[in-house]
Amino acid sequence: MAATVMGTTARKRATMTERLPALLALLRLQTWLSPAFPSGSYSYSHGLEWAIEAGDVGDREGLVGWLQADLLHGSGRNEAIFFVEAWRSAARGDSALLREVAELAGAFRGTAELALESSQQAAGCLATLRRVWPDDLLDWLSQALSELHSPPALSVVQAVALARVGIPADVAVAAFLQAQVANLVTAGVRLVPLGQTDGQRAIAALERTVIAATEQALLATIDDLGSAALMVDLASMKHETQYTRLFRS
Repeated sequence: MAATVMGTTARKRATMTERLPALLALLRLQTWLSPAFPSGSYSYSHGLEWAIEAGDVGDREGLVGWLQADLLHGSGRNEAIFFVEAWRSAARGDSALLREVAELAGAFRGTAELALESSQQAAGCLATLRRVWPDDLLDWLSQALSELHSPPALSVVQAVALARVGIPADVAVAAFLQAQVANLVTAGVRLVPLGQTDGQRAIAALERTVIAATEQALLATIDDLGSAALMVDLASMKHETQYTRLFRS
């Protein structure tokens, strides 16, 4: 009996040892995309603050529609494409392509506030990752961007980090987009305002959109970049001179 128990325990330990890399990758995925990660995501509304003040978004349905448009046709779509391209470059060890993607992603912004939103979060994210989870490719990326005098892009930094720990591209980009959605819904809950339950309903309503945006990004290339969600950019421009603001974008 004792031998049987010891054998079962040994097998369980072996199984856990085999699964350890995947479990660590999952934990890091959750940590790096968590609101608690010190990237400052809570400070930004992606122009949503102006859209709500202007009356373009005034309830849960309006918030869902606004975010759907951005994910499928606007900057959210572009960020997903950059994410996938950066993930593939990192997974293949193609530093030349990664440099090209990172430089383009840093410049591909419609407004000053959207540029700040991405670069500030990316800088905080990159600094924390390099201090707590050191990685040669992240060090190289930081140096390459410095030489190019190019700001980092959040989608690129997080894509590289997740590729390096083995998170599959589809899971990584879906989780990245979901984190963006959750942050903006939280902003909407505060600004509209909405109740916490309505906020969760909005996140649930956007699940299929996140999956559709993920599928779209996985089939796209850099040549497919482009935006048709002009209201997001216009809202961001208006937010630059908005009289009373809670958010930085």
